[in-house]
Amino acid sequence: MTDIEALVRRYYDAFNAGDTEGMLACLSEDVRHDVNQGATRTGKAAFAEFCAHMSECYREELTDMVFLFDASGTRAAVEFVVNGTYLATDPGLPEAKGQTYKLPAGAFLAAEGGAITRVTTYYNLPEWERQVLG
Repeated sequence: MTDIEALVRRYYDAFNAGDTEGMLACLSEDVRHDVNQGATRTGKAAFAEFCAHMSECYREELTDMVFLFDASGTRAAVEFVVNGTYLATDPGLPEAKGQTYKLPAGAFLAAEGGAITRVTTYYNLPEWERQVLG
């Protein structure tokens, strides 16, 4: 297993364990976090704030994960299914009532010096809304 493969798998293992500290341990201090909707966040502190917000509003587990790694050892792509429960209303989104959802998604990551320097996540927000609105 390559260094980036071990790093990215450790990051997603921490995600599925609900271990924000474990996720943060995989990131560079100046990590760039690009989300599907919204502004880019920079730095571990901003990433930690995002994770705290997500933990309040959502409980998610990723399954059916497919990992792809480039030959340079600096890039990865991950395809997965997000299995979630909408716990608390996220401002600007539909009201939360404990709805569940199952959504295909993917992420692109970059790494340097043994740490993840970029996480870019994509999913279909209108499909998520359709599922939580029923």
